[in-house]
Amino acid sequence: MKAHEIMKSNVLTVQENETVRSVIEKFLENGISGLPVINQKNEIVAYISDGDIMRFIGKHKDIVISSFFFVDVIRGDDEKFEERVKRMMNLNVMEIAQKKVVTVQYNESAENIASILGNKHIKKLPVERDGVLAGIISRGDVVRNAFQSLL
Repeated sequence: MKAHEIMKSNVLTVQENETVRSVIEKFLENGISGLPVINQKNEIVAYISDGDIMRFIGKHKDIVISSFFFVDVIRGDDEKFEERVKRMMNLNVMEIAQKKVVTVQYNESAENIASILGNKHIKKLPVERDGVLAGIISRGDVVRNAFQSLL
């Protein structure tokens, strides 16, 4: 089984020039938790997930760096949770999206896809064909297709 046989080709995306607000709206309207970020040529430039949003709005604790010669403190958050949430909505999606995106090629085997999803602890893999977004494969897509004929 190959990627193109199990992928969903109708992929919701977000453009690289959109705000986090548009991402949140798509998450809520469609019951999803992640989106590929694309440019005008339909090339994948990043991926944004609910985890990226949680990392941004979650409490950032102070970090103390101590050595023999000095002690430095990198301050965490002074702003309140609600303020961080509001501020995040107007940020450009590229400010919090993951720019290093794991993708698979159109003809990748289901076995390799399962390995990538499991070993890298990710939920979805964008599928590329000729350098552009062709589809997306989730863990559930792999499981359904692998076991459907056995049940």
